[in-house]
Amino acid sequence: MKAKTAAIVPFYNEAFTIGKILNELLSYVDFVIAVDDGSNDNRQNEIPKDERILLLRHSKNLGKGAALRTGLRKAMEINVEKVITIDADFQHDPALVPEFLKKLDECQIVVGNRLENISPMPLPRKLSNFITSFLLSLKTGVNIKDSQCGFRGFLSETIPPIITDENGFEAESLMLIKAARNNFSICFVKIPTIYGDDNSKMKNIRAIFGFIKILFK
Repeated sequence: MKAKTAAIVPFYNEAFTIGKILNELLSYVDFVIAVDDGSNDNRQNEIPKDERILLLRHSKNLGKGAALRTGLRKAMEINVEKVITIDADFQHDPALVPEFLKKLDECQIVVGNRLENISPMPLPRKLSNFITSFLLSLKTGVNIKDSQCGFRGFLSETIPPIITDENGFEAESLMLIKAARNNFSICFVKIPTIYGDDNSKMKNIRAIFGFIKILFK
């Protein structure tokens, strides 16, 4: 199996959105790698039946970092040239995937930037994002505009050096650190800030300690 493009969608108990986002992504990429991180909402029937959707499952909830690792390894297995990671809850607009893919012709890693319009973002998320982006910029020497955005694009050659063993949300920050250490070019795409009810699966205290840990790696 070989494909030029794939989108990785890690999800945990996203029964109300997962089917719709997978269907939409099929319009923009060759394959969608959906990683069920131990969901227990018993809504497996929401996954569309399509041979271009590769469904991977964790037997228990391990964390977003673990789900991304599983998806990225699958992308390498099927020899994808360009990889998109996107959240399952529609806080990222799938219609922007072509813009990310196009930007990967200019640089090796692309990250969504929501911080040019932060008014819809809950205050705790604004503060944590500004702080983590600032600290990561200091550590890497790269202007990291939005460290917490999970809407990203990668060229295939960047994936093996940046995969991490971290299972939580801190994995996304560590991937940026590893990318900078490997001198990969990182650029940003402006995307809208989309929030409904702020039922984020990111637990603030745990995420803070995880971030502090990777700052010293």
